[in-house]
Amino acid sequence: MSATTTSGRQGRLLTLWTPEDKTFWEREGEAVAKLNLWISVPALFLAFAIWQVWSVVAVSLPGLGFKYSTNQLFWLAAAPALSGATLRIFYSFMVPLVGGRRWTAISTASLLIPAIGIGFAVQDNTTAYPTMLILALLCGLGGGNFSSSMANISFFFPKERKGSALGVNAGLGNLGVSVVQFLSPLVVTAGIFGVFGGDAQTIVKNGQTAQVWTQNAAFIWVPWIAITALAAWFGMNDIADAKASFAAQAAIFRRKHNWLMCVLYLGTFGSFIGYAAGFPLLIKSQFPGINPLAYAWLGPLVGAVIRPFGGWLADKLGGARVTLWNFIVMAVAVMGVTVFLPSGGNEGQFAGFFVCFLVLFMTTGIGNGSTFRMIPVIFLTEAMRGVDPRNTAAVAQANKEGNTLGAATLGFTAAMAAYGGFFIPKSYGSSIALTGSPHAALWTFFAFYLVCIVVTWWHYARKSAAMPC
Repeated sequence: MSATTTSGRQGRLLTLWTPEDKTFWEREGEAVAKLNLWISVPALFLAFAIWQVWSVVAVSLPGLGFKYSTNQLFWLAAAPALSGATLRIFYSFMVPLVGGRRWTAISTASLLIPAIGIGFAVQDNTTAYPTMLILALLCGLGGGNFSSSMANISFFFPKERKGSALGVNAGLGNLGVSVVQFLSPLVVTAGIFGVFGGDAQTIVKNGQTAQVWTQNAAFIWVPWIAITALAAWFGMNDIADAKASFAAQAAIFRRKHNWLMCVLYLGTFGSFIGYAAGFPLLIKSQFPGINPLAYAWLGPLVGAVIRPFGGWLADKLGGARVTLWNFIVMAVAVMGVTVFLPSGGNEGQFAGFFVCFLVLFMTTGIGNGSTFRMIPVIFLTEAMRGVDPRNTAAVAQANKEGNTLGAATLGFTAAMAAYGGFFIPKSYGSSIALTGSPHAALWTFFAFYLVCIVVTWWHYARKSAAMPC
Protein backbone atom coordinates (compact mmCIF):
# COMPACT_ATOMS: atom_id res chain seq x y z
CA MET A 1 0.00 0.00 0.00
CA SER A 2 2.71 2.44 0.95
CA ALA A 3 4.67 1.71 -2.23
CA THR A 4 1.64 2.37 -4.39
CA THR A 5 0.82 5.56 -2.55
CA THR A 6 4.40 6.81 -2.74
CA SER A 7 4.78 5.99 -6.44
CA GLY A 8 1.37 7.47 -7.16
CA ARG A 9 2.16 10.99 -5.94
CA GLN A 10 4.76 13.61 -6.67
CA GLY A 11 3.95 16.55 -4.44
CA ARG A 12 0.48 17.72 -5.48
CA LEU A 13 0.64 15.71 -8.75
CA LEU A 14 -1.15 12.35 -8.88
CA THR A 15 0.86 10.14 -11.21
CA LEU A 16 -1.40 7.13 -10.60
CA TRP A 17 -5.15 7.74 -10.82
CA THR A 18 -7.51 4.83 -11.66
CA PRO A 19 -10.92 5.61 -10.11
CA GLU A 20 -12.64 2.81 -12.10
CA ASP A 21 -10.49 0.32 -10.13
CA LYS A 22 -12.70 -0.40 -7.10
CA THR A 23 -9.78 -1.46 -4.91
CA PHE A 24 -7.85 1.73 -5.65
CA TRP A 25 -11.00 3.82 -5.19
CA GLU A 26 -11.83 2.38 -1.77
CA ARG A 27 -8.22 2.41 -0.56
CA GLU A 28 -7.25 5.97 -1.41
CA GLY A 29 -9.02 7.36 -4.45
CA GLU A 30 -12.32 8.32 -2.80
CA ALA A 31 -10.68 10.36 -0.03
CA VAL A 32 -8.54 12.34 -2.49
CA ALA A 33 -11.47 12.90 -4.85
CA LYS A 34 -13.70 14.18 -2.05
CA LEU A 35 -11.02 16.59 -0.80
CA ASN A 36 -10.67 18.09 -4.26
CA LEU A 37 -14.45 18.28 -4.61
CA TRP A 38 -14.91 20.11 -1.30
CA ILE A 39 -12.29 22.71 -2.19
CA SER A 40 -13.73 23.07 -5.68
CA VAL A 41 -17.24 23.80 -4.32
CA PRO A 42 -16.45 27.09 -2.50
CA ALA A 43 -14.24 28.19 -5.40
CA LEU A 44 -17.14 27.70 -7.81
CA PHE A 45 -19.57 29.28 -5.33
CA LEU A 46 -17.49 32.47 -5.27
CA ALA A 47 -17.18 32.43 -9.06
CA PHE A 48 -20.96 32.38 -9.42
CA ALA A 49 -21.34 35.11 -6.80
CA ILE A 50 -19.04 37.47 -8.70
CA TRP A 51 -20.56 36.48 -12.03
CA GLN A 52 -24.05 37.40 -10.88
CA VAL A 53 -23.35 40.37 -8.58
CA TRP A 54 -24.56 42.71 -11.33
CA SER A 55 -28.05 41.20 -11.18
CA VAL A 56 -28.30 42.96 -7.80
CA VAL A 57 -26.10 46.01 -8.36
CA ALA A 58 -27.89 46.98 -11.61
CA VAL A 59 -31.23 47.19 -9.77
CA SER A 60 -29.71 49.53 -7.14
CA LEU A 61 -27.99 52.02 -9.48
CA PRO A 62 -30.98 54.32 -10.25
CA GLY A 63 -31.57 54.89 -6.53
CA LEU A 64 -27.93 55.92 -6.15
CA GLY A 65 -28.26 58.63 -8.79
CA PHE A 66 -26.82 56.79 -11.79
CA LYS A 67 -28.59 58.08 -14.92
CA TYR A 68 -28.80 54.86 -16.93
CA SER A 69 -31.76 53.77 -19.08
CA THR A 70 -33.70 50.54 -18.50
CA ASN A 71 -32.09 48.98 -21.56
CA GLN A 72 -28.62 49.97 -20.28
CA LEU A 73 -29.42 48.30 -16.95
CA PHE A 74 -30.45 45.08 -18.74
CA TRP A 75 -27.15 45.28 -20.62
CA LEU A 76 -25.22 45.46 -17.33
CA ALA A 77 -27.09 42.41 -16.06
CA ALA A 78 -26.50 40.53 -19.32
CA ALA A 79 -22.88 41.52 -20.09
CA PRO A 80 -21.24 39.21 -17.51
CA ALA A 81 -22.94 36.23 -19.16
CA LEU A 82 -21.68 37.29 -22.59
CA SER A 83 -18.05 37.54 -21.46
CA GLY A 84 -18.35 34.54 -19.13
CA ALA A 85 -19.66 32.32 -21.90
CA THR A 86 -16.85 33.40 -24.22
CA LEU A 87 -14.21 32.79 -21.54
CA ARG A 88 -15.67 29.35 -20.89
CA ILE A 89 -14.67 28.32 -24.41
CA PHE A 90 -11.03 28.85 -23.43
CA TYR A 91 -11.43 27.65 -19.84
CA SER A 92 -12.87 24.35 -21.18
CA PHE A 93 -9.43 23.25 -22.31
CA MET A 94 -7.27 24.69 -19.51
CA VAL A 95 -7.35 21.83 -16.97
CA PRO A 96 -5.59 19.27 -19.21
CA LEU A 97 -3.16 21.98 -20.36
CA VAL A 98 -2.30 23.60 -17.00
CA GLY A 99 -3.56 21.22 -14.30
CA GLY A 100 -6.75 21.37 -12.21
CA ARG A 101 -5.08 22.58 -9.00
CA ARG A 102 -3.09 25.35 -10.66
CA TRP A 103 -5.96 26.56 -12.78
CA THR A 104 -8.49 26.54 -9.93
CA ALA A 105 -6.17 28.66 -7.80
CA ILE A 106 -5.32 31.11 -10.61
CA SER A 107 -8.88 31.51 -11.90
CA THR A 108 -10.25 31.99 -8.38
CA ALA A 109 -7.66 34.67 -7.58
CA SER A 110 -8.63 36.53 -10.77
CA LEU A 111 -12.06 37.22 -9.24
CA LEU A 112 -10.40 39.87 -7.06
CA ILE A 113 -10.19 42.17 -10.09
CA PRO A 114 -13.93 42.76 -10.66
CA ALA A 115 -14.78 42.49 -6.94
CA ILE A 116 -12.44 45.33 -6.00
CA GLY A 117 -13.21 47.35 -9.15
CA ILE A 118 -16.99 47.32 -8.62
CA GLY A 119 -16.55 48.22 -4.96
CA PHE A 120 -14.83 51.47 -5.91
CA ALA A 121 -16.94 52.31 -8.99
CA VAL A 122 -20.36 52.24 -7.31
CA GLN A 123 -19.23 54.82 -4.73
CA ASP A 124 -19.29 57.56 -7.41
CA ASN A 125 -22.55 58.09 -9.30
CA THR A 126 -20.68 60.06 -11.98
CA THR A 127 -18.86 56.88 -13.04
CA ALA A 128 -19.21 56.67 -16.82
CA TYR A 129 -21.40 53.92 -18.25
CA PRO A 130 -18.54 52.42 -20.35
CA THR A 131 -16.55 51.92 -17.12
CA MET A 132 -19.48 50.08 -15.56
CA LEU A 133 -19.88 47.98 -18.69
CA ILE A 134 -16.19 47.00 -18.60
CA LEU A 135 -16.55 45.96 -14.95
CA ALA A 136 -19.65 43.96 -15.85
CA LEU A 137 -17.71 42.19 -18.60
CA LEU A 138 -14.86 41.45 -16.14
CA CYS A 139 -17.35 39.61 -13.94
CA GLY A 140 -17.30 37.05 -16.74
CA LEU A 141 -14.08 35.78 -15.12
CA GLY A 142 -16.41 34.12 -12.63
CA GLY A 143 -18.54 32.65 -15.38
CA GLY A 144 -15.56 31.08 -17.08
CA ASN A 145 -14.64 29.10 -13.98
CA PHE A 146 -17.58 26.72 -14.29
CA SER A 147 -16.21 24.99 -17.39
CA SER A 148 -12.79 24.33 -15.92
CA SER A 149 -14.22 23.36 -12.53
CA MET A 150 -16.61 20.77 -13.94
CA ALA A 151 -13.99 19.37 -16.32
CA ASN A 152 -11.55 19.04 -13.43
CA ILE A 153 -13.93 17.25 -11.06
CA SER A 154 -15.06 14.83 -13.78
CA PHE A 155 -11.52 13.34 -13.85
CA PHE A 156 -11.60 12.43 -10.16
CA PHE A 157 -14.68 10.19 -9.99
CA PRO A 158 -15.67 6.81 -11.51
CA LYS A 159 -18.46 6.67 -14.10
CA GLU A 160 -21.19 5.62 -11.67
CA ARG A 161 -20.37 8.53 -9.34
CA LYS A 162 -19.86 11.29 -11.92
CA GLY A 163 -23.49 12.43 -11.98
CA SER A 164 -23.65 12.87 -8.21
CA ALA A 165 -20.20 14.47 -7.93
CA LEU A 166 -20.81 16.93 -10.77
CA GLY A 167 -24.25 17.65 -9.32
CA VAL A 168 -22.77 18.53 -5.93
CA ASN A 169 -20.02 20.67 -7.43
CA ALA A 170 -22.38 22.58 -9.70
CA GLY A 171 -25.37 22.63 -7.37
CA LEU A 172 -23.55 24.04 -4.37
CA GLY A 173 -21.54 26.27 -6.68
CA ASN A 174 -24.75 27.59 -8.24
CA LEU A 175 -25.83 28.65 -4.74
CA GLY A 176 -23.54 31.63 -5.22
CA VAL A 177 -26.23 33.12 -7.49
CA SER A 178 -28.91 32.91 -4.81
CA VAL A 179 -26.66 33.96 -1.95
CA VAL A 180 -25.40 37.08 -3.73
CA GLN A 181 -29.00 38.14 -4.36
CA PHE A 182 -30.02 37.41 -0.76
CA LEU A 183 -26.93 38.70 1.05
CA SER A 184 -26.27 41.89 -0.90
CA PRO A 185 -29.34 43.82 0.38
CA LEU A 186 -28.25 42.95 3.94
CA VAL A 187 -24.53 43.82 3.81
CA VAL A 188 -25.13 47.21 2.15
CA THR A 189 -27.02 48.48 5.20
CA ALA A 190 -23.95 48.87 7.43
CA GLY A 191 -20.35 50.06 7.12
CA ILE A 192 -18.95 46.63 8.00
CA PHE A 193 -15.48 47.40 6.62
CA GLY A 194 -15.05 50.67 8.52
CA VAL A 195 -12.58 53.12 7.04
CA PHE A 196 -11.41 50.47 4.57
CA GLY A 197 -14.85 50.17 2.96
CA GLY A 198 -15.37 53.77 1.84
CA ASP A 199 -18.11 56.28 2.58
CA ALA A 200 -21.84 55.67 2.63
CA GLN A 201 -24.21 56.82 -0.15
CA THR A 202 -27.49 58.56 0.58
CA ILE A 203 -30.69 57.24 -1.02
CA VAL A 204 -34.37 58.13 -0.73
CA LYS A 205 -36.62 55.13 -0.17
CA ASN A 206 -40.37 55.37 0.48
CA GLY A 207 -39.97 59.10 1.08
CA GLN A 208 -37.27 58.59 3.73
CA THR A 209 -33.54 59.24 3.51
CA ALA A 210 -31.22 56.33 4.31
CA GLN A 211 -27.53 55.53 4.12
CA VAL A 212 -26.20 52.49 2.24
CA TRP A 213 -22.78 51.05 1.47
CA THR A 214 -23.44 49.55 -1.97
CA GLN A 215 -19.73 48.75 -2.37
CA ASN A 216 -20.13 46.04 0.27
CA ALA A 217 -22.03 43.92 -2.28
CA ALA A 218 -18.65 43.45 -4.00
CA PHE A 219 -16.16 43.93 -1.15
CA ILE A 220 -17.80 41.21 0.98
CA TRP A 221 -16.35 38.52 -1.33
CA VAL A 222 -12.74 39.76 -1.40
CA PRO A 223 -11.35 38.00 1.71
CA TRP A 224 -13.10 34.72 0.84
CA ILE A 225 -11.71 34.76 -2.68
CA ALA A 226 -8.17 35.16 -1.34
CA ILE A 227 -8.59 32.35 1.22
CA THR A 228 -10.12 29.93 -1.29
CA ALA A 229 -7.43 30.59 -3.91
CA LEU A 230 -4.78 29.68 -1.34
CA ALA A 231 -6.73 26.57 -0.29
CA ALA A 232 -6.88 25.43 -3.91
CA TRP A 233 -3.16 25.96 -4.45
CA PHE A 234 -2.08 24.08 -1.32
CA GLY A 235 -4.91 21.53 -0.95
CA MET A 236 -5.96 20.31 -4.39
CA ASN A 237 -4.23 17.95 -6.81
CA ASP A 238 -3.25 17.80 -10.46
CA ILE A 239 -3.76 14.47 -12.29
CA ALA A 240 -0.99 13.38 -14.64
CA ASP A 241 -3.35 11.27 -16.79
CA ALA A 242 -5.60 14.29 -17.28
CA LYS A 243 -2.88 16.00 -19.28
CA ALA A 244 -3.85 16.38 -22.91
CA SER A 245 -3.00 18.70 -25.75
CA PHE A 246 -5.52 21.08 -27.24
CA ALA A 247 -5.45 18.97 -30.41
CA ALA A 248 -6.50 15.85 -28.48
CA GLN A 249 -9.37 17.71 -26.82
CA ALA A 250 -10.40 19.42 -30.06
CA ALA A 251 -11.63 16.05 -31.32
CA ILE A 252 -14.96 16.95 -29.67
CA PHE A 253 -15.65 19.42 -32.48
CA ARG A 254 -15.97 16.45 -34.83
CA ARG A 255 -18.33 14.57 -32.53
CA LYS A 256 -22.07 14.90 -33.11
CA HIS A 257 -22.94 14.39 -29.46
CA ASN A 258 -20.88 17.40 -28.41
CA TRP A 259 -23.13 19.68 -30.47
CA LEU A 260 -26.35 17.94 -29.48
CA MET A 261 -25.50 18.26 -25.80
CA CYS A 262 -24.68 21.95 -26.38
CA VAL A 263 -28.32 22.40 -27.41
CA LEU A 264 -29.69 20.48 -24.41
CA TYR A 265 -27.44 22.17 -21.85
CA LEU A 266 -28.34 25.56 -23.29
CA GLY A 267 -31.94 24.61 -22.48
CA THR A 268 -31.11 23.74 -18.86
CA PHE A 269 -28.14 25.73 -17.58
CA GLY A 270 -28.63 28.50 -20.12
CA SER A 271 -32.15 28.91 -18.75
CA PHE A 272 -30.95 28.82 -15.14
CA ILE A 273 -28.31 31.52 -15.48
CA GLY A 274 -30.41 33.62 -17.85
CA TYR A 275 -33.49 33.57 -15.64
CA ALA A 276 -31.32 34.32 -12.59
CA ALA A 277 -29.67 37.31 -14.28
CA GLY A 278 -32.91 38.79 -15.57
CA PHE A 279 -35.35 37.90 -12.77
CA PRO A 280 -34.88 41.00 -10.56
CA LEU A 281 -35.21 43.43 -13.46
CA LEU A 282 -38.15 41.49 -14.95
CA ILE A 283 -40.04 41.69 -11.64
CA LYS A 284 -39.27 45.40 -11.33
CA SER A 285 -40.44 46.16 -14.87
CA GLN A 286 -43.64 44.07 -14.78
CA PHE A 287 -44.70 44.45 -11.14
CA PRO A 288 -43.49 47.92 -10.04
CA GLY A 289 -45.11 47.62 -6.62
CA ILE A 290 -43.03 44.55 -5.71
CA ASN A 291 -39.53 44.71 -4.19
CA PRO A 292 -37.60 42.42 -6.58
CA LEU A 293 -34.73 41.76 -4.16
CA ALA A 294 -37.16 40.31 -1.63
CA TYR A 295 -38.12 37.51 -4.02
CA ALA A 296 -35.56 37.14 -6.82
CA TRP A 297 -33.00 35.16 -4.79
CA LEU A 298 -35.47 32.31 -4.13
CA GLY A 299 -35.50 31.20 -7.77
CA PRO A 300 -31.74 30.57 -8.10
CA LEU A 301 -31.79 28.99 -4.62
CA VAL A 302 -34.34 26.40 -5.72
CA GLY A 303 -32.44 25.70 -8.95
CA ALA A 304 -29.09 25.32 -7.19
CA VAL A 305 -30.27 23.20 -4.26
CA ILE A 306 -32.10 20.71 -6.48
CA ARG A 307 -29.27 20.26 -9.00
CA PRO A 308 -27.49 17.50 -7.00
CA PHE A 309 -30.84 15.68 -6.87
CA GLY A 310 -31.03 15.92 -10.66
CA GLY A 311 -27.60 14.27 -10.94
CA TRP A 312 -28.53 11.57 -8.43
CA LEU A 313 -31.87 10.92 -10.13
CA ALA A 314 -30.12 10.60 -13.49
CA ASP A 315 -27.65 8.10 -11.99
CA LYS A 316 -30.64 6.01 -10.84
CA LEU A 317 -33.12 6.37 -13.73
CA GLY A 318 -30.94 7.39 -16.66
CA GLY A 319 -30.00 10.88 -17.76
CA ALA A 320 -32.01 10.89 -20.98
CA ARG A 321 -35.30 9.87 -19.33
CA VAL A 322 -34.98 12.53 -16.63
CA THR A 323 -33.96 15.18 -19.17
CA LEU A 324 -36.88 14.42 -21.50
CA TRP A 325 -39.58 14.77 -18.85
CA ASN A 326 -37.81 17.78 -17.42
CA PHE A 327 -38.05 19.69 -20.71
CA ILE A 328 -41.75 18.86 -20.95
CA VAL A 329 -42.35 20.46 -17.54
CA MET A 330 -40.22 23.47 -18.52
CA ALA A 331 -42.35 24.07 -21.60
CA VAL A 332 -45.54 23.97 -19.52
CA ALA A 333 -44.07 26.26 -16.85
CA VAL A 334 -42.98 28.95 -19.29
CA MET A 335 -46.50 28.99 -20.74
CA GLY A 336 -47.75 29.46 -17.19
CA VAL A 337 -45.54 32.54 -16.76
CA THR A 338 -47.14 34.18 -19.81
CA VAL A 339 -50.61 33.64 -18.33
CA PHE A 340 -49.86 35.59 -15.14
CA LEU A 341 -47.90 38.50 -16.67
CA PRO A 342 -49.57 41.91 -17.10
CA SER A 343 -51.21 42.13 -20.52
CA GLY A 344 -53.31 44.92 -21.99
CA GLY A 345 -55.63 46.16 -19.25
CA ASN A 346 -54.80 43.13 -17.08
CA GLU A 347 -52.39 44.00 -14.25
CA GLY A 348 -51.19 40.43 -13.95
CA GLN A 349 -50.95 38.20 -10.90
CA PHE A 350 -47.61 38.20 -9.14
CA ALA A 351 -48.24 35.09 -7.04
CA GLY A 352 -48.97 32.91 -10.08
CA PHE A 353 -46.07 34.46 -12.01
CA PHE A 354 -43.69 33.79 -9.11
CA VAL A 355 -44.82 30.18 -8.59
CA CYS A 356 -44.43 29.38 -12.29
CA PHE A 357 -40.94 30.85 -12.21
CA LEU A 358 -40.04 28.76 -9.17
CA VAL A 359 -41.12 25.66 -11.14
CA LEU A 360 -38.93 26.85 -14.02
CA PHE A 361 -35.94 27.29 -11.71
CA MET A 362 -36.57 23.84 -10.19
CA THR A 363 -36.58 22.21 -13.62
CA THR A 364 -33.45 24.06 -14.72
CA GLY A 365 -31.68 22.60 -11.68
CA ILE A 366 -32.86 19.04 -12.28
CA GLY A 367 -32.02 19.34 -15.98
CA ASN A 368 -28.57 20.73 -15.20
CA GLY A 369 -27.80 17.62 -13.18
CA SER A 370 -29.28 15.13 -15.64
CA THR A 371 -27.66 16.57 -18.79
CA PHE A 372 -24.25 16.72 -17.14
CA ARG A 373 -24.62 13.10 -16.14
CA MET A 374 -25.35 12.21 -19.77
CA ILE A 375 -22.16 13.72 -21.19
CA PRO A 376 -19.43 11.60 -19.53
CA VAL A 377 -21.55 8.46 -19.98
CA ILE A 378 -22.00 9.16 -23.70
CA PHE A 379 -18.30 9.62 -24.37
CA LEU A 380 -17.13 6.73 -22.20
CA THR A 381 -19.66 4.44 -23.87
CA GLU A 382 -18.61 5.64 -27.31
CA ALA A 383 -14.92 5.12 -26.53
CA MET A 384 -15.49 1.61 -25.18
CA ARG A 385 -17.48 0.37 -28.19
CA GLY A 386 -15.52 -2.28 -30.04
CA VAL A 387 -12.86 -2.56 -27.31
CA ASP A 388 -12.05 -6.08 -26.04
CA PRO A 389 -12.68 -5.94 -22.25
CA ARG A 390 -9.90 -8.55 -21.78
CA ASN A 391 -7.31 -6.20 -23.31
CA THR A 392 -6.36 -4.09 -20.28
CA ALA A 393 -4.16 -1.71 -22.29
CA ALA A 394 -6.94 -1.03 -24.79
CA VAL A 395 -9.48 -0.56 -22.00
CA ALA A 396 -7.18 1.90 -20.21
CA GLN A 397 -6.61 3.87 -23.42
CA ALA A 398 -10.34 3.94 -24.17
CA ASN A 399 -11.09 5.12 -20.64
CA LYS A 400 -8.54 7.92 -20.95
CA GLU A 401 -9.92 8.99 -24.33
CA GLY A 402 -13.52 8.87 -23.09
CA ASN A 403 -12.70 10.84 -19.94
CA THR A 404 -10.68 13.45 -21.87
CA LEU A 405 -13.38 14.01 -24.48
CA GLY A 406 -16.12 13.91 -21.85
CA ALA A 407 -14.35 16.53 -19.75
CA ALA A 408 -13.73 18.76 -22.78
CA THR A 409 -17.39 18.43 -23.77
CA LEU A 410 -18.53 19.27 -20.23
CA GLY A 411 -16.54 22.47 -20.45
CA PHE A 412 -17.52 23.37 -23.99
CA THR A 413 -21.24 22.73 -23.53
CA ALA A 414 -21.07 24.86 -20.38
CA ALA A 415 -19.51 27.62 -22.46
CA MET A 416 -22.25 27.50 -25.08
CA ALA A 417 -24.98 27.30 -22.44
CA ALA A 418 -23.69 30.35 -20.61
CA TYR A 419 -24.75 32.50 -23.54
CA GLY A 420 -28.26 31.93 -22.22
CA GLY A 421 -27.30 34.26 -19.39
CA PHE A 422 -26.90 36.99 -22.00
CA PHE A 423 -29.73 36.20 -24.40
CA ILE A 424 -32.51 35.76 -21.83
CA PRO A 425 -32.21 39.15 -20.05
CA LYS A 426 -31.41 40.83 -23.38
CA SER A 427 -34.47 39.16 -24.91
CA TYR A 428 -36.59 40.61 -22.12
CA GLY A 429 -35.19 44.07 -22.75
CA SER A 430 -35.64 43.84 -26.54
CA SER A 431 -39.14 42.37 -26.27
CA ILE A 432 -40.25 45.11 -23.86
CA ALA A 433 -38.67 47.82 -26.04
CA LEU A 434 -40.34 46.53 -29.24
CA THR A 435 -43.72 45.29 -27.98
CA GLY A 436 -44.08 46.73 -24.47
CA SER A 437 -44.16 43.22 -22.98
CA PRO A 438 -41.79 40.24 -22.41
CA HIS A 439 -44.34 37.80 -23.91
CA ALA A 440 -42.52 37.50 -27.25
CA ALA A 441 -39.31 36.48 -25.48
CA LEU A 442 -41.09 33.86 -23.38
CA TRP A 443 -42.82 32.29 -26.38
CA THR A 444 -39.41 32.03 -28.05
CA PHE A 445 -38.13 30.12 -25.02
CA PHE A 446 -41.17 27.81 -25.24
CA ALA A 447 -40.39 26.99 -28.87
CA PHE A 448 -36.78 26.22 -27.97
CA TYR A 449 -37.86 23.79 -25.23
CA LEU A 450 -39.95 21.94 -27.82
CA VAL A 451 -36.78 21.53 -29.92
CA CYS A 452 -34.95 20.16 -26.85
CA ILE A 453 -37.73 17.63 -26.24
CA VAL A 454 -37.42 16.31 -29.81
CA VAL A 455 -33.60 16.14 -29.70
CA THR A 456 -33.58 14.29 -26.35
CA TRP A 457 -36.24 11.79 -27.40
CA TRP A 458 -34.81 11.00 -30.82
CA HIS A 459 -31.12 10.67 -29.97
CA TYR A 460 -31.12 9.44 -26.37
CA ALA A 461 -34.48 8.51 -24.81
CA ARG A 462 -36.45 6.39 -27.32
CA LYS A 463 -36.07 2.60 -27.30
CA SER A 464 -34.06 2.43 -30.51
CA ALA A 465 -31.93 5.52 -29.82
CA ALA A 466 -28.38 5.40 -31.17
CA MET A 467 -26.91 6.42 -27.80
CA PRO A 468 -29.24 5.46 -24.94
CA CYS A 469 -28.00 7.01 -21.70
